[in-house]
Amino acid sequence: MVLKTFGWSFAVTALGLVAAVLIDGWTAFGIVLILSILEISLSFDNAVVNAGILKKMSAFWQRIFLTVGILIAVFGMRLVFPVVIVAISASLGPIEAVDLALNDADRYQELVTDAHPSIAAFGGMFLLMIFLDFIFEDRDIKWLGWIERPLAKLGKVDMLSACIALIVLLITALFLSPHAHLHAGSADKTETVLLSGVAGLITYLVVGGLSGFFENRLEEAEEREHEEEEEAKREGKPVSAKALVGKAAFFMFLYLEVLDASFSFDGVIGAFAITNDIVLMALGLGIGAMYVRSLTVYLVRQGTLDDYVYLEHGAHYAIGALAAILLVTIRFEVNEIVTGLVGVVLIAWSFWSSVRRNRALAAAEGKADPSADDKTEVSSGV
Repeated sequence: MVLKTFGWSFAVTALGLVAAVLIDGWTAFGIVLILSILEISLSFDNAVVNAGILKKMSAFWQRIFLTVGILIAVFGMRLVFPVVIVAISASLGPIEAVDLALNDADRYQELVTDAHPSIAAFGGMFLLMIFLDFIFEDRDIKWLGWIERPLAKLGKVDMLSACIALIVLLITALFLSPHAHLHAGSADKTETVLLSGVAGLITYLVVGGLSGFFENRLEEAEEREHEEEEEAKREGKPVSAKALVGKAAFFMFLYLEVLDASFSFDGVIGAFAITNDIVLMALGLGIGAMYVRSLTVYLVRQGTLDDYVYLEHGAHYAIGALAAILLVTIRFEVNEIVTGLVGVVLIAWSFWSSVRRNRALAAAEGKADPSADDKTEVSSGV
């Protein structure tokens, strides 16, 4: 099972490390290895959230996620995206931007760093909306009940998530834009942060809204199919919902790709603290992205999210922390180690809470199987 799920990741790791050695010896080998670990640590929460979405999709779309999706993730976000950002921010053509990335790494890094406020505002707002929509939803199972119960009541107010996100964006643009309070020339950065943040919010609303719409349509179709199945079998006319499944799966796939893009922003920017070589960066981050993809599928196939019910909560709290960190980095530098550790700690905490819940259920019901399908809310002891 492990080899089947992670086989391609192992293969890409071997090829990437060999390529690094051929490019620049063992120094490059170490850089690529470090970048791979950085990407995995920063994106582990991404895998957990992705798994919650991917488990609703068919095996075919899971394969698409691992094939076409990984091409978008590795070549699109880890290689092409930084070059596009440089081309736009420096008003360069694509060929000039690629030449700059390959032959003038210092200038390339400078331009990407200069574009960071817009990148962080877009990604921060997209992730913030994911977090807010999660904590404002009333769920049967609650992890930190003392926080989630009152927030679920507040969540009954229409458009609350979008209102809070816009307030956060306004505060960020006014107080966290670089040198916003020092000179009038910085107004351009403030405007950039606002526009990029609004773009992130709109992207979330459009892509998330479409995926949610088709997901609801899919659920309605499945209910109708279940009701009509017996009659259809008697008449020899099987019911099919393939077209609707295709639309729903496509938009959920699109949502996953935008989500992955938002998660990758911090990894791409943080990679410049280790190297400004675009090739080594693509190799290291690409290897890490492969493991995140494989881990997502592994979580789905093992049913881990069903067995450890607080994992999804921990991942969304990690998303909220990452969104806040991205917005803070518009003005202040935050070490990548801190960013990675916050997510790891929150997910580890939620995993341990899930283990304690399972033990409590087993003890209360006299069952030895901790993965029993019981949706009864049990306190995590927090």
